[in-house]
Amino acid sequence: MNFPAIFNVLGALLIFIGSTMLLPLACALIYNDGDALSLAIAMGVTVGIGLPLWWSYRKYRDLTLKDGLFIVTFGWILVSSVSAIPFMIHGTIPSFTDAFFEMMSGYTTTGATILDDIEAVPHGLLFWRSTTHLIGGMGFIMVTIIILPLLGIGGMQLYKAEADPGQVITGEKFLPRVKQTAVWLWGIYLALILIQSLLLLLAGMPLFDSLCHAFGTVSTSGYSTKNSSIGYYNSAWIDWITVIFMFLGGMTFMMHYHILKKDWEPVRENTEIRWYIGFVVFLSLLTALILWITGSYSGIFDSIRYATFQVVSILTTTGFTTADYELWPQSAQMLIMIACMIGASAGSTTSGIKVVHYEIICKYLYATGRKFLQPLAVVPIKINQKNADPSVVTLAISYFILNIFMIFVGSAILTLIDGMDFYSAISAVIAALFNIGPGFGEIGPAHTYSHISAAGKWFLSFNMLTGRLEMFTVMVMFYPSFWKK
Repeated sequence: MNFPAIFNVLGALLIFIGSTMLLPLACALIYNDGDALSLAIAMGVTVGIGLPLWWSYRKYRDLTLKDGLFIVTFGWILVSSVSAIPFMIHGTIPSFTDAFFEMMSGYTTTGATILDDIEAVPHGLLFWRSTTHLIGGMGFIMVTIIILPLLGIGGMQLYKAEADPGQVITGEKFLPRVKQTAVWLWGIYLALILIQSLLLLLAGMPLFDSLCHAFGTVSTSGYSTKNSSIGYYNSAWIDWITVIFMFLGGMTFMMHYHILKKDWEPVRENTEIRWYIGFVVFLSLLTALILWITGSYSGIFDSIRYATFQVVSILTTTGFTTADYELWPQSAQMLIMIACMIGASAGSTTSGIKVVHYEIICKYLYATGRKFLQPLAVVPIKINQKNADPSVVTLAISYFILNIFMIFVGSAILTLIDGMDFYSAISAVIAALFNIGPGFGEIGPAHTYSHISAAGKWFLSFNMLTGRLEMFTVMVMFYPSFWKK
């Protein structure tokens, strides 16, 4: 490990995080809720640690792939730790374990909270809490395609391999230059946030709430400024605006780029977007039909509204709610559980298993069935109108199996260290590993994670990080060979 170069990069990261506290600090000064000092001290401490690290080791830039992977993993832990400082100083979250959990949940865009009364938190700290979504939503993408290439690691290739297997097959590049890519990605991301903020403002939501909820929507994260989430506003306009931008946040950003450029051929050829739309429409309409037939809501339109919101929120791993779906019929709850297991598009701000992996696995199963009936038949597996490489199919199947394995093993561990019932434990692991936020049972939409033990919170924090970094990035560090020369 080239630790001087690692310290240099981590120092620069701390300087960046400390600088982002300026906006929450300005918000704290405007609302004068008494949290400005805690943010100012935290900003000073964070920059005060980062600046000497960056300056002292500024000449060390020769990093290996192992150094880069260590930075990616440990960087999230370090950033979550320093970001917890304002909450601890102010006293809103005095426990480091709780504050770290809240910040890891924010940066990994999970949206799981230990706060039982969100509305009692000062505006500056609430804005900082939502800012972690803003940074975390594009954090992993920017790490892979910007930071790692600067370190000579080839981040664009890692981005394609981990985020969108379809790109590996087609060999298609997003943009030829990393800087160009960064500008477009951030431009699209911030534009979506700005547009949603304005629409929410026009729909009657206050400016502060509009910004915080837009941060949490486009990044598919889920932190709200209200205890009852989006349901607090009881507005159909706000619900549908949020649904649209959750859906857009769940699309691969490559599609946004092609649509803006009016380059329709890649959009037509992309098979994942069709599967994504198909999952959303099918689950939403079926859930709405169940709610309407059982009389859960007064009419079909209300049933469609509430069903679509919850399905899109869970499927895109956002985690906003407008209803307590645990009060719905069991069949509707089962559809929500299915949505938990899907995730949205690869190359988006979402987490989860991702639609493209299900597409590959379903086509592989179909091809296997055909070959069983017709042994001499050649049945190609096509993604985006191109034949999939066998290694991509293997990766998709391996990734799916590893996720299922982690869910059941993680659930068993959580029941042992926390005493949680298995139903709640398996839901908590799914919600953390897939960065969803709310789940079922003890961590349902009407509950928080505050009652979970310290050991349980650390374990779930690890699951959040593992899920956000697409699993393999973290898992590779547990190989003994990783630490050998």
